Amino acid sequence: MTMFIRGACVLGMVALVPLAGCSKPGDAGKPSGPSSARQADGHPDKGPHGGALAEWGEKEEYHAEFTVDHKEQKATVYILDGSAKKAKPIEAKTITLTITNVKPTLTLTLEADPQKDDPEGMSSRFSNKEKSEKLGVEMDFKGNISWPEKMFSGEFDEKKVGHH
Repeated sequence: MTMFIRGACVLGMVALVPLAGCSKPGDAGKPSGPSSARQADGHPDKGPHGGALAEWGEKEEYHAEFTVDHKEQKATVYILDGSAKKAKPIEAKTITLTITNVKPTLTLTLEADPQKDDPEGMSSRFSNKEKSEKLGVEMDFKGNISWPEKMFSGEFDEKKVGHH
């Protein structure tokens, strides 16, 4: 009898093991649970201005933080250091912003709009000078921010930072 009970216990334990790692079809590769929070891997989930981040450079030398003022129909991108906490001015007159989740895709040239502490000839802030109706729409934007001269380009998604 003891042998039967032990056998049943072992069988029961073996039957439970697959349940511990179960996932629904299509969930493979998707992060889940608290350990999937972007803060857990050392990467901030948003920039100091509350915007979505794009990583620039192989070693994340820079971060580009996308923000939008819907009322003013204006996008502003802040250039940050590798930690995404401090401004990191760059020698660029323009950068390119592409919003991919609108039809047709919106591409804007953002012009240097230096902050007061930026050195002469450098900027850590870029914005569009002409209003864009599409930026007036209240939605979570996603797209790409690039600095063509340095071949830096990175994706951002406002939905991932819980913008709305």
